[in-house]
Amino acid sequence: MSTMPTNVQVPADASRLPMTLPRLFEKKRHGEPIVMVTAYDHPSARAAEAAGVDLVLMGDSGAMTVLGYPSTVAVELDELLVLAKAVRRGLNNPFLVGDLPFGSYEVSDEQAVTTALRFVKEAGCDAVKLEGGGETSVRRARAIVGAGIPVMGHVGLTPQTSTALGGYKAQGRTAATAARIADEALALQEAGCFAIVFEAIPSGISEALMPRMEIPVIGIGAGPAVDGQVLVFHDLLGIREGLGARFVKRYANLLDEMVAGVAQYTQDVRERTYPGPEHGYSIDADELAEFRAQLAAR
Repeated sequence: MSTMPTNVQVPADASRLPMTLPRLFEKKRHGEPIVMVTAYDHPSARAAEAAGVDLVLMGDSGAMTVLGYPSTVAVELDELLVLAKAVRRGLNNPFLVGDLPFGSYEVSDEQAVTTALRFVKEAGCDAVKLEGGGETSVRRARAIVGAGIPVMGHVGLTPQTSTALGGYKAQGRTAATAARIADEALALQEAGCFAIVFEAIPSGISEALMPRMEIPVIGIGAGPAVDGQVLVFHDLLGIREGLGARFVKRYANLLDEMVAGVAQYTQDVRERTYPGPEHGYSIDADELAEFRAQLAAR
């Protein structure tokens, strides 16, 4: 007969335990809000870790926020894997989800599983995310889950296929389009996804769907009725130009501070006020004199 160890210590702050799928479902069951944020490098991952978020998405939005692409479509799988590895090195407790880039899973189930395996084996992701709830995405999700890798779905506004949706705008604003989103969400749930992102859909549609959702739903521009929220790191901290989408709440304006800091540095260098004496290193006067003598003798 086994006995419980006597030296087990439970942290005073249980939120600092590593997030797992069972804990995630417990949070949904108890109605505890789930916090997710994107991260694309080691510093942003460390910030997410220190802030105590539950989930970190290494999103393909990194194509635009850190790699300078005009959209998420052009980014390559290997580029996102580099970012995902950096994020992994910065995390201990949050559950890490890697975003499958456009073109890396649509061709076949085999391609989808191979791509997902690279995110898990090479980058250390705990799960992957794919966009869309159509027949192809559902098949790919089912195949990846069948290979033993957790999958997060994504319905509503799906940036990888935004052109087909008429651009970056809210989805599900008619009964017909809302019904399509409902069908997609339920199909992804049936395919075995552990969670789904609802993006840019009316709050009333999310509220109506939630009683049908048995898995956690993370919203971004989907209202308060969902189980959790996600925002892009650069949006919520203001590390970008422009106002961003309607659903973005900006909690800081770091881009302004970054520009101001670099501008002050530029001014100090040009006016020769930097570096000052306090920024340099000293040398013993006798050693300096000896060096000068040696230099003069050369």
